[in-house]
Amino acid sequence: MQKSKEIKENSYNKDNLSPKNSITTNPIDKSGLVAKINILGSGMNSSKMAHSSFAKHTEKMTSIVDYAAFIKEINEIIKNYKEIKDSLNAFHNLFVSTLHCTYTALGIINEQSNTIDMKLLDKNSNVYSYKVFMNDKENEIIKAIDNDEITVLKNSEYLKIPSLTHLPSLIIPIKIQGRTICVAAASDYNIQNHISLYQLASANLGLLIQNSDLYKRVSQNSSMDALTNLYSHRRFHELLSQELSYAETSKSKVSVLIFDINDMAQINREYGHSKGDEVIKVVANKINENIKKHDIAARYGGDKISVILRDMNAEEAKYMAEYLTYSLSCCLVDDIGPVNKVSVGIATYPDDSMDKEKLLILAEQAVLVSKTKGYTNGRSTIVSTQDFDFWDDAALNSFAIVMAKRNAQLGIKFEDALVEQFQNENILSQNHLIEVVTSLASAIDAKDEYTKDHSASVSRYSVALARAMDLPENEIERIKLGALLHDIGKIGIPEDVLRKPDKLTDEEFKTIQQHPTIGVQKILEPNPLLHDLIPIVKYHHERWDGKGYPCGLKGEEIPLAARIVAVADTYHALISDRPYRKGMSVEKACSILEEGSGKYWDKELVRQFIAIAPSLATKI
Repeated sequence: MQKSKEIKENSYNKDNLSPKNSITTNPIDKSGLVAKINILGSGMNSSKMAHSSFAKHTEKMTSIVDYAAFIKEINEIIKNYKEIKDSLNAFHNLFVSTLHCTYTALGIINEQSNTIDMKLLDKNSNVYSYKVFMNDKENEIIKAIDNDEITVLKNSEYLKIPSLTHLPSLIIPIKIQGRTICVAAASDYNIQNHISLYQLASANLGLLIQNSDLYKRVSQNSSMDALTNLYSHRRFHELLSQELSYAETSKSKVSVLIFDINDMAQINREYGHSKGDEVIKVVANKINENIKKHDIAARYGGDKISVILRDMNAEEAKYMAEYLTYSLSCCLVDDIGPVNKVSVGIATYPDDSMDKEKLLILAEQAVLVSKTKGYTNGRSTIVSTQDFDFWDDAALNSFAIVMAKRNAQLGIKFEDALVEQFQNENILSQNHLIEVVTSLASAIDAKDEYTKDHSASVSRYSVALARAMDLPENEIERIKLGALLHDIGKIGIPEDVLRKPDKLTDEEFKTIQQHPTIGVQKILEPNPLLHDLIPIVKYHHERWDGKGYPCGLKGEEIPLAARIVAVADTYHALISDRPYRKGMSVEKACSILEEGSGKYWDKELVRQFIAIAPSLATKI
């Protein structure tokens, strides 16, 4: 056992249990994996692992690992899986079945956005995707990369996934040719004895990622798309940048068209991918044949074709799109028929945006709006960003879909983009303000299926209570808007906290308590039109006895409007379904309000609300 002790001490820093071995060394040599397997298999007892806080779990979870079969399985994964996603799933299944792994995670470094794109799978096949910022030096993942060390941790708190925080964790930076390209993480209760196995798998996974990256780079270096013979997606971005630069100098316009071929999944499923490729080629050829010489057609990705139209405003671009869709409807594909189901979206520089990425986001949004509008005379409705109200339900849902994809690509969050759009909105009237605020609140409520329509309901109840108290009409209007925005600060609260079905931890509850302040700072203060709503949003969680948050105001120190919204907010929460219980009856909810009056809520307001509650719909 003396040899086991030497290996252990040489491999780990006693203070932080971090291995010093390099990931790039060959683990299958006399001092590598085989030697460690023999040593670790020789009966290391728990007293030799006294410094580990999870040694007791190790004893429970210890099992015999067939190392030869494990290595053979890794070779099979490398041999049979070409896509990174499939490889990651295969490695995960191997770890779960062989090592009783609780979760695995892989993060690929995105140098462009200076982030790590993390994807985590737990043993129940739940998938979590999020980003780690490279400048977050307190994050354990970044520490492991900066220190160039394999790190063993007593818990997984750094993941910020409540159900996994208590688990031990292993973090492995993966280096190829001296450069860290990604990082792997995993957890099991015998993790110290399995480090070499994780290290071996991670090294091979790193090689797969490098090879995949090299293949993509070679493909991207080509300026032409092999299938359509149009410009490639990469070249499209380069040419669009050039056209926008020219338009800025010449004070001219540029319109971007995106054609999305509908029903491609069904075509591929029913007729095979070769038939789907044929349809894409027909569309690409017909578009390329019918645009002007100085216009540019490119493969935008998948079943999308993009066109850059120089010196064209939105109306002129729409006319061109109509001509192109008519030309496509005249094309016949064997077994498929006419190509007449193509959705089209248009965005124009500088009218819609002067930023290239935002211009493309708007064009993609217009495509999705086009899809929702269906077909006219057998062809899709052509939609320009100037044809729809951004805050319309269909437009807002389309924007959310586009931003979700952009978040994965560029780290742009839907909520941040939504707030930016809201702050830049040109409010024309009080009715317009109400429409926009209602849409914004609904979009935030949609983050949690159990709070859908919550803000609209609280606003309606608040207005009813304010009218019962004979408040002036202008004050009722202010309360209506303030109630709509009372939870707007949840835009800055992580979704895993908002959607947690179980009781919140103390730390999670402190996070939730920040939402009134976030709403004020992020939404209301930058917009002068909303300044008079600040007291409602900021103080609606204060309590009559002074034990609320964020300021601990007491009694009539709390603004009346905020007290009204607090009662309406609580009532709707009580009658609404939650993951852990069904919504209460009106009678039960009113009973709880009455019991808490004088402690949580204003007695007079509760009395007034109980009187009108039966006249209000119990569900929205």
